[in-house]
Amino acid sequence: MPVDAALISHLVATTGLSPAEATRVVEDVVAFHAEPVEDYVRRRHADLKTYGAKNPEIFARIAEELAARVVAAPQLSERQLRRLVYG
Repeated sequence: MPVDAALISHLVATTGLSPAEATRVVEDVVAFHAEPVEDYVRRRHADLKTYGAKNPEIFARIAEELAARVVAAPQLSERQLRRLVYG
């Protein structure tokens, strides 16, 4: 995906990053937010389980996180979240 040249110019002018560094940062951010909802839910569930969190708090937290993402994911119920993790 081509990176917006105006955004790169803005980052270079305001951060002191080189054009190559600014491009890499933008590509990394876009890739991070391009993660499909299903993959995000599974990854976050596994991450939070690692720290001993229980499913009710995990699913509530994931639902909050999804609502706050830059590109909003659809609102998912706890049941839908469970199905994404367990099938």
